[in-house]
Amino acid sequence: MPEPTEFLPAHPDYRQEVERILTAAPFIRALGLEPREIAPGYCATRLGVREDHQQQDGFVHAGVQAAIADHTAGAAGATLIPPGANVLTAEFKINLLRSARVKELRCVARVLKPGRTLIVVESEVLADGDAPVLLAKATVTLAVVMPRG
Repeated sequence: MPEPTEFLPAHPDYRQEVERILTAAPFIRALGLEPREIAPGYCATRLGVREDHQQQDGFVHAGVQAAIADHTAGAAGATLIPPGANVLTAEFKINLLRSARVKELRCVARVLKPGRTLIVVESEVLADGDAPVLLAKATVTLAVVMPRG
């Protein structure tokens, strides 16, 4: 069950749009990121860690953590945009808090501040398990891009 949020979607089919965002991007599909929960201003994803997600010493690569934090944030922001609009990352900062040799990652993203032109989202990357451990935290600023007409 998705977390309750205070936001209202601007698009009646926001769930389908977010699922499209999470499954249509070739890089994200190759990475193996899967949607888990979607609600207005909120998205949770899962990644089964593979050998090709690791750096030279067997830890999950920082680039993998950054990619899932960024894309999950984009999905959370996309729940609040009008039909036809897109979100593109304008800026993001990630703090890598712990190294991780894990089998599964979970990412949870929550919109902090929605806006017409910019949306600010916070993502947490967690080592999934009985007691999830916070591995990384990102702040992502998304630009809302309207179609040209």
